[in-house]
Amino acid sequence: MNDIFESLRSRISQINVIKQVGRIVELTGGTLKISGLSQGASLGDRVLIHSEGNQIGGEILRLSKTGVTVLQDGSGEGLAINDSVEIVGRAEIAPDNSWIGRIIDPFGKPIDGRPLMPGPTVRSLRGAPPAPASRRTLGERLETGTAVFNTLLPLVRGQRIGLFAGSGVGKSSLLGKFARGVNADVVVIALVGERGRELREFTERILGQQGMARAVVVTATSDQSPLVRRRCMWTAMAVAEHFRDQGLHVLLLADSITRFAEAHREVALAAGEQGNLRGFPPSTSHTIMSLAERAGPGAEGSGDITAVFTVLVAGSDMDEPVADILRGVLDGHVVMDRSIAERGRFPAIDLLRSVSRSLPDAANTDENALIAETRRLLGAYERAEMMIQAGLYATGSDPSVDAAIKVWSALDGFLAEDAPAGITDSFKRLDACLALARR
Repeated sequence: MNDIFESLRSRISQINVIKQVGRIVELTGGTLKISGLSQGASLGDRVLIHSEGNQIGGEILRLSKTGVTVLQDGSGEGLAINDSVEIVGRAEIAPDNSWIGRIIDPFGKPIDGRPLMPGPTVRSLRGAPPAPASRRTLGERLETGTAVFNTLLPLVRGQRIGLFAGSGVGKSSLLGKFARGVNADVVVIALVGERGRELREFTERILGQQGMARAVVVTATSDQSPLVRRRCMWTAMAVAEHFRDQGLHVLLLADSITRFAEAHREVALAAGEQGNLRGFPPSTSHTIMSLAERAGPGAEGSGDITAVFTVLVAGSDMDEPVADILRGVLDGHVVMDRSIAERGRFPAIDLLRSVSRSLPDAANTDENALIAETRRLLGAYERAEMMIQAGLYATGSDPSVDAAIKVWSALDGFLAEDAPAGITDSFKRLDACLALARR
């Protein structure tokens, strides 16, 4: 009951009885110039535009003595000179523990048809990460519910990894497995720029009741403005930080950083930046890196945010700008390959191109030996695969390739297995697969 009153008091305290109002004086290039707001406005403030009975949101992109420049949410159709514009507040949100099990928009409003109260404490959407000197190191290895991540690509508490994949190779299904199987207290999921029909499919079919029971889903669909799509990722991170600061372990699933970067590009270009990094503005690097730095181990006395960021890579181009920027600040990257998905193995992970930087510390000596042997055998098979498939390889030519041929089918099946019995059992099954090569 006290929590309810705290939320009410917080909401009442945020009501501003004095409104600063300006007027539209120019509409050009998808932005609006507003007079009368220069003195009280700040960069990034949200505004509300009143036009013929309609209300349209927007955000302040530029400030000058003569006026402010605003990018509106959605279409500017119907806006006119002298329409009124009021400042409604900074880019903030007030998460609450009651949000678990709910689906919200980037403004903290419910979209699942049920009422939702904000929390008592307001947080900035673009908060600072924990101080570097006070952050803990990576924690213990996590149960993930999947054999490959329990063994060959271990995920540890506070780790940040990237899923690099093209469209339609099963990354959403893998995120659903993480949401259900990773050992965490709370799961925060950001769905940025997804198709509208996919939200219900993801929450009901992929997540299911088990996944939703401990999840907060923040979503902005592809038809919404770049301001809203960009804000979606920041809101999800702020919600994750809310639970982290309570000492909880939070799993953040962000789908996708690419769409977040594309939304930022649209906003930055409208603000006057030049697209000189393959079409992305210079601020893209800092925007992505500052977001990623907020995840990870917390300071002493707080919890941790274990983060999985997805990156859409067209044509498996791992050197495209967004993938290249993010890969440099992560603790591991997982590459999903379309050719593997096309032959029906899911998750379609290319193990030899994937790395978990929690190794070798996340495994003991025997486990590291199994991991090294697996990679050696899969590498030998890959080097000779074309000859094997063409029938040109002669048994006995290379002992490593002979062993790889014996074990390849078993290892390929192992990479697709779920692991309900845990990490120890997963390593036992991996050892059993490798035993085929020793015969």
